[in-house]
Amino acid sequence: MARKPPTSKLGRIARLGGLTSRVGSSYLGQRISGVFQDPERRERAMRRLHIENAQKVVGTMGQLKGAAMKVGQQLAQVAEGLDLPDEVAGILSQLNDKAEPIPFDVIREDIEADLDAPVDQLFSRIEPEPLGTASLAQAHAAWLPDGTAVVVKVLHRHIEHSVASDLSALKTMFLTGRILQRDREEIETIFDEIRQRLEEELDYFNEAANLEFFRRAFRDIPGVRVPGTHPSHSGERVLTMDRLTGVPLEAFLESSDPRARQRAGLSLARMFFVSVYELGALHADPHAGNYLFEPDGTVGVLDFGCVKRFDEHWIADYARVAEHGIAGQRAPTMTLLRKMGGLNSDDPRAEQALWDLVDLMAFPFRQGRYTAGSQEDSVQDRIQQLLPRLLRYPEIRTPRNMIYLHRALGGTYAMLRRLETTADWGRMAAPYHAAAIARAEGRAP
Repeated sequence: MARKPPTSKLGRIARLGGLTSRVGSSYLGQRISGVFQDPERRERAMRRLHIENAQKVVGTMGQLKGAAMKVGQQLAQVAEGLDLPDEVAGILSQLNDKAEPIPFDVIREDIEADLDAPVDQLFSRIEPEPLGTASLAQAHAAWLPDGTAVVVKVLHRHIEHSVASDLSALKTMFLTGRILQRDREEIETIFDEIRQRLEEELDYFNEAANLEFFRRAFRDIPGVRVPGTHPSHSGERVLTMDRLTGVPLEAFLESSDPRARQRAGLSLARMFFVSVYELGALHADPHAGNYLFEPDGTVGVLDFGCVKRFDEHWIADYARVAEHGIAGQRAPTMTLLRKMGGLNSDDPRAEQALWDLVDLMAFPFRQGRYTAGSQEDSVQDRIQQLLPRLLRYPEIRTPRNMIYLHRALGGTYAMLRRLETTADWGRMAAPYHAAAIARAEGRAP
């Protein structure tokens, strides 16, 4: 019988504390043993240890769910950027946002407690079988008394009490075991940013406001849909929103024609540019599971719990970095990245490594019409080959604002590759860069 995940704060701390102790002790033991090993044997032993500890991390996080699972997913997403064996990435990829379904009797109780009314009065019908169960919430299809099709998302009980303790324990484990090959200050920043986004995901009033904000902002972008909310059927732990039509990305790829795929890809790209450079607010969880695709390529966007907001002056600097990088202007690019906290030294080797990354990221924007995901599109593979070199320089850092921005950029580009979207990316991006800079300089409203 599977162990039931602890819901109490002390129970979760004990489970994570035991994991932290085992992982930390294993690395300490290997460092001591490594003194007496030749380099080749020491490297083999460390690879085995990385794999063993990855398996422990996946096992424990998979049992705990909640914040622990969310942080585990973050680790899985950056696994290729860590100095770990290839096998570790495969182990970490086992982490996903799926959880065991919560019995409908519990869901019913939680809805009625939060909305202070019987479920049968609130909805003409609600499906007992969930549409999906994730680490933070469960969603059910339902219909309002007037026949409107909706999705009812219900936060898991006690989930908000585990965030601080789970993050603290996992951060200690990563620091003790040196699983993340970055300095302490950067790890502290990364975990604090994750904490803020997780706390926002647990605030359904905040998510309802996000949904309305993006629904209005995207209404003028053809081929994009964001569900409306139903405040009368939403509360602190229940969020009711319109049910969008469409299918997941994989099904869309199997059934759609090239024209529909092209339309969907261009819509995803426009959403990214508008979000970053016009709205200063970004849907920061852009994995394929948060999108639905209609037969004509219309894209429905779901789950606005994780939203990153930016200061217009910071975004203007980011736009300047993009413009200089695309133009191949190394000196002003490096000056700006130092200002933004991405490079904290004058080491020419570190600067060269960071410039090589910028140069690679800028490549599709210099090519005229360029197809993401074509045989000629090797940018993603080349970046992965560069990452181990970047990790040698702790003075190269990911500024706080870039953590979720680049996560969203990577997720969007991954979908564009699957859709094999073609565009003149440089021409598409240029007006957004120029407008963001003009607003920050007071030259545009």
